[in-house]
Amino acid sequence: MRRADGITRSRDRRENSGSRVGTAHRPGRREPASEAVAEVVYSAPALETLARALEFLYAENPPAAVAALDAVESAVVNLAAHPLLGARVEADLRELVISFGETGYIALYRFVVQQDEVRVLALRHQREIGYLP
Repeated sequence: MRRADGITRSRDRRENSGSRVGTAHRPGRREPASEAVAEVVYSAPALETLARALEFLYAENPPAAVAALDAVESAVVNLAAHPLLGARVEADLRELVISFGETGYIALYRFVVQQDEVRVLALRHQREIGYLP
């Protein structure tokens, strides 16, 4: 959901009611354990950078752009359940490496424990140097 202040939020809260959210039941497979899920918040600059990268890729290879978006979304959704997954780079900042093809993307984020929130501050392609402000 996009808010007026340019921040996008997504929340995938799993209820302990026996319903399967986002998973298909297959015989012989164990049901994932119920776990706390943090809220994921994208900053406006992170979304703008991602859109720019995907537009560039879409001009050359539309199916690859769709696959890249899926890879980024999948990795960031994992942060909701595992907010300390990325490598610590400085104080409370973390980087998540998102594999895609021969390279990939990097998400700079912060986990705010008090608010149970993962804040994606910046995204960049691995071949870019540094993050855009």
